[in-house]
Amino acid sequence: MTVFKTILTTSALALFAVSAQAQDVIRVAGNFATEHSSSLAMVKFEEELERLSGGAIDVNIFPAQQLGGAAENVQSVKTGAIELMWVGTAYLTRTVPELEVVGLPFQFPDRKAAFAIVDGPVGAALDDKLATEGLKSMGYMELGFRQLTNNVRPIVTVEDIAGLKIRLQPNETHLATFRALGANPVAMDVKELYSALEQGVIDGQENPFAIINVAGYAEVQKNVSNTGHFFDFISVVGNKAWFDGLDAETQAMVHEAMDTAITYQRELAAQQDADGLGVLIEKGMSYSEVSPELAAALRAKTAGVAAETKSRLDADLVELLDAETAKLGM
Repeated sequence: MTVFKTILTTSALALFAVSAQAQDVIRVAGNFATEHSSSLAMVKFEEELERLSGGAIDVNIFPAQQLGGAAENVQSVKTGAIELMWVGTAYLTRTVPELEVVGLPFQFPDRKAAFAIVDGPVGAALDDKLATEGLKSMGYMELGFRQLTNNVRPIVTVEDIAGLKIRLQPNETHLATFRALGANPVAMDVKELYSALEQGVIDGQENPFAIINVAGYAEVQKNVSNTGHFFDFISVVGNKAWFDGLDAETQAMVHEAMDTAITYQRELAAQQDADGLGVLIEKGMSYSEVSPELAAALRAKTAGVAAETKSRLDADLVELLDAETAKLGM
């Protein structure tokens, strides 16, 4: 009887293993909080792809740095340890510097113009650059206009920014912008940010209102201003070798589910951004609105940064960007 039970157990385990292998598993990593619009969109992606595949594909979502910080997720996807990720585009600029071309200071007047650029020929050219690095671009979500917070003083003049130690994403254009404003920018992974603010290691940070809210930065920051110095994107990228290895039908389902998720995210992000500032004020942050005079001064101080960034990037891509922005009257 014991031998018979052993045979049954072994057979059951073998059958389970075959069954598990029959279901494709896609792991998707992100560093954004669970309640952020991008994380909610990835849940939408999970639901859509599992529905489209009739349950043949099992999508596992890991938000809130469960599989490491943003920089770690980039490396994991590049090596194929993770199939997909959603990450602030700035974290990919050290892999594909050309992505900086859509992260210039005061580049976009509104979100409509921003998405017209990344959804068009410029975005397609950037996708090709990512592909040469083994990354498959699946589209761009909204991170949004980035706003400045700090614990030292309200921002009323350009001089108020001078000397502030501000955490930034690891993006050379972003760092150069704040150097031009007289600040002391520090590149830091988001997983270290809250504790650095709490301990006073840095004075402030910059993020969209929705991120400032869901990440809890109102707990460790006093002042917030609507500087809107960059419009930022979230890149959804996969390991190219993994994606290319899928059959055509599965690739089509992945694209369809992701398109649905990205459309959903952009709408939700716009609403979260609109509501975000009011929530931060309710939580006790002191708000100083950027005057037209300050906005003009910020643009003037950072005017040379865009030119310098363009000078070190692919000339054909810069020409394409200029042509596309001219069509939009920017």
